[in-house]
Amino acid sequence: MDRIRIYNGMPAKELGTEGWHKPWSGGNGGECVEAMRLGDGRVALRQSTDPDGPALIYTHGEMVSFIEGAKAGQADFLLAAAPGRCTERRTA
Repeated sequence: MDRIRIYNGMPAKELGTEGWHKPWSGGNGGECVEAMRLGDGRVALRQSTDPDGPALIYTHGEMVSFIEGAKAGQADFLLAAAPGRCTERRTA
C-alpha cells in the first residue's frame, strides 16, 4: 500500500480492498464488522454493508482493552435492547 495518511473516519476504500476480514459473523445476512490490521499495528474497522463508508481506526491497546472488556461482560449492556429500539443507559 502506498503511503497514505491514515486517520479515524477516513473513507475505508482508501485503505484498499485486500486484507479485510470478518472476524465474527453469524446468521445476520452478511451485516457485520470487517477488520483490517494496519502495518503500524493499528486496526481499521468498517461496516461490511458499506465498504466505501468510514473506517474507524483504533490503536492496538484500544483493541486489546475492548476485546478483553467484552470477554469480561463489560459490553453486555449493548445487547439489552431489541434491534431497532433505542434505550438510554443510566449510571448512578
